[in-house]
Amino acid sequence: MKPTRALPLTADSVRENISIAFDALRTNKLRSALTILGVVIGVATVMTMAAIVQGIRDQIVNTIEVAGPTTIYVLKKFSQTPLNPDNLPKDVRIRPDLTEREANGFRQLPEIAYASIWAQTIARIEADGVRSQGMAIFGADDGFTRIQGGELVEGRWFTRSEISAGSPVVVLQESTARSLFGRERLVGRSVQIGGRVLEVIGLWAQPGNIFAPPGQSVGAIVPFRFMDRSYTIDRTNALFIPIKPRAGVTVADAQSAVEMALRESRGLRPGDGNTFDLVTQDQILDSFNSITSVFFLVMMVLSGVALLVGGIGVMAIMTVSVTSRTREIGVRKALGATRRDILVQFLVEASTLTGIGGAIGIVAGLAFGRIASLALNVDAEVPYGLTAIAVVVSVGIGVVFGLVPARRAARLDPIEALRYE
Repeated sequence: MKPTRALPLTADSVRENISIAFDALRTNKLRSALTILGVVIGVATVMTMAAIVQGIRDQIVNTIEVAGPTTIYVLKKFSQTPLNPDNLPKDVRIRPDLTEREANGFRQLPEIAYASIWAQTIARIEADGVRSQGMAIFGADDGFTRIQGGELVEGRWFTRSEISAGSPVVVLQESTARSLFGRERLVGRSVQIGGRVLEVIGLWAQPGNIFAPPGQSVGAIVPFRFMDRSYTIDRTNALFIPIKPRAGVTVADAQSAVEMALRESRGLRPGDGNTFDLVTQDQILDSFNSITSVFFLVMMVLSGVALLVGGIGVMAIMTVSVTSRTREIGVRKALGATRRDILVQFLVEASTLTGIGGAIGIVAGLAFGRIASLALNVDAEVPYGLTAIAVVVSVGIGVVFGLVPARRAARLDPIEALRYE
């Protein structure tokens, strides 16, 4: 044991206490390792969960923002979670379905630059014995990229006659097509989607920041009328009218014009409520943020339990350390160490333990977060702010949970401590 003396709380004092802490770590390697392991698990869990949640959130937000802040959606009913089409609430059942005629009416408004009716279903793409998993298939028109972004990389979009006739033609999503059929030329060949034969006329590359959950990535786009007559459409959750205002027209003005036109076409009187919902990108983003904020909080609380367990472990180990080093404490006090010196010594020791555990936990958490993000196919950035917080928290755990055993050590009577066996 190093010779000790009473010191004011200075840099020299802190350095000496850190040196004593490392001596204690080397003396009790297994006990120290177990304490550090608890903190490592806690910090790594928090860092990993934060990276995954933030990565998923960022990519979904980017996807929502692809359409830009001016996009307006008309829906039968806006719900944060899909409604069961076989058991709809009465207020939803009485609402009429959206129609192509209503979308055409919006297009005639002077405030509107684009309006069309779209639908979505889930189906498999198949050709030459190769079959995909279930993918999102859009029924839309040649203005698809105005809402979804991305670009046509090969072939062409639908002609006006194909849109009007609901021709069996399809634009495949490029990465999906390549994963299924390799580098062979696809334009002009036939594929089956949901059992229907269609001719491939183009390949669309979706934006790089778009996020789609596994099993529901975008697979293809077909003319809306073809989808309407060939597939079963969930007209409550998967039928909508996307709208873009003209240049110079605010979203509020465009939304007001659409609402008035739809109310008039449906014969709603001034006192009647709307039988439809109008949603903007900002509203969708706000709704999403409210959901993910709660989800993020819950995940952090659950992850924080691991940190709490680590902190309790620190307190238990430090209590054992005080008991096993009672004579050492008595010798230090006999040589002039004050209560504060003893208190600081054990607090520094606890903080050193948790600080080492925090540093290892941060590295492990970033590594696990990266592995998990690759497995889930999300772009999880390093949460630098949370990394700094994790350092402070890990050291803080040592101070908070080390305070009780440190105070116990500081209050030991030196004579009784020297008699301890």
